[in-house]
Amino acid sequence: MNLKELAAIIIRDAQKPLSPVEIWEIAEPQGYKEKLGLTGRTIPTTIGAQLYVDIKDNPDSVFLKIKTKPTRFYLKDLLHNDDTSLIYNQPTTKSVHKNKSYSERDLHSLLSYYVYTYHSIYTKTIFHENSAKKSYAQWQHPDMVGVFYPMELWESEIYEVVNFTGNQPVKMFSYELKKELTFSNLRESYFQAVSNSSWANEGYLVASEIDRSDDFMSEIIRLSNSFGIGLISLITANPDDSEIIIQARQKDILDIEMMNKISQINPNFKEFLMRIKIDLNSKEIRKEKFDKIIESDELIKKF
Repeated sequence: MNLKELAAIIIRDAQKPLSPVEIWEIAEPQGYKEKLGLTGRTIPTTIGAQLYVDIKDNPDSVFLKIKTKPTRFYLKDLLHNDDTSLIYNQPTTKSVHKNKSYSERDLHSLLSYYVYTYHSIYTKTIFHENSAKKSYAQWQHPDMVGVFYPMELWESEIYEVVNFTGNQPVKMFSYELKKELTFSNLRESYFQAVSNSSWANEGYLVASEIDRSDDFMSEIIRLSNSFGIGLISLITANPDDSEIIIQARQKDILDIEMMNKISQINPNFKEFLMRIKIDLNSKEIRKEKFDKIIESDELIKKF
């Protein structure tokens, strides 16, 4: 039995859509880790990546992606007709999109839309050309940063308690963007993301054209299991189909020393931190101070 077969069994038994984490939370107590000879703590990441690739590349896949937060997977033969509105658009081709008419920086608006719409994350572009040490900037800070304010979901009393106890009231993200991700640039791109995200709670490598071969996905899953960087696929033809393929490993503590170093190098990053401070003090998030969110239909026209 492989992980895809295991996922199908667990979903069928549950009779409801499940996320990779939920699949493994059910499977592990049943002894499947030992039965399948699995090792490591990132098995849900591998399950999610394998299901994602199977849906993308296999027209006969038994799985479907369901529009939930987080994304959940279901079986085609369990789906009722009245549930079809919940399904993400299914791919019709295995080929990697090769539209070269846009630049890497054009992808920033696409990422801003995706993470804001589906994960409530506010982003800011960090311009390398503004850095004090331009020749090394691409290895010192990411292309984009993001912040999630859980206080948007909290009652005011909860926010006061969190603030009083000194708990971290926000979650910060680091994004390294590439137009294309293949074996030819995987290692350089991946370790660039590792270098640039050490300060953040979660770090991601983001691309619009990703090699979907089994060998490539196996290699990036191996790297992610070792170093914790996640992978996001941006879909220029339909931004709402963009997807976290591999969830980043979360770090609970921010690297303050590294954040201070980046602030000294780049004014955009310093402005990002100042903005968060102001928003937390005022208890009001100024959306217009972050990267502008362009709606999906406008992004489609753009690309």
